[in-house]
Parts: sequence; structure tokens; C-alpha cells
Amino acid sequence: MEPRDRYTAAREKRRAVNEAEARGQIADSMEVRLAIMARVHSGEITLAQGQEELKKIKRSAKKSGMLTRQQAFSRG
Repeated sequence: MEPRDRYTAAREKRRAVNEAEARGQIADSMEVRLAIMARVHSGEITLAQGQEELKKIKRSAKKSGMLTRQQAFSRG
């Protein structure tokens, strides 16, 4: 087996994140992040409130049996 170079490792990690998102295992998926940013852009919440909401989602991910994007990336 050939050792992975940085490019291959990063590509595989990104693929792992995308696959985990497709399976619904990621608590702070891009859909969730885009929904929060849409609320920020519409003026419903401030940027700081959006950031706090994302932090809250990340903290509760383990309790709900899900992963964060960072966890999926590091495991990939």
C-alpha cells in the first residue's frame, strides 16, 4: 500500500465529510449553516446570534448521536 500524500489525504477527508452529510450524520451540515446565514442576511437574527446558535448545535451534536463537520473531517 502506498502512503498518502497531503493532497490525497485532504481529498479523502473531504469525501468523508460529504458522505456523512449525505447520510444525515452531521449536526452542523452545510444546509444548517446556510439556513442560519439566510436568517442573518434577512435581518431576523444578528451575526453574533447566528454564531451562538451554531455553537449550540455543535455542543448538542454528541448528545443527539451525531457528528460535527470537524469530527467527520478528522476521522476521514
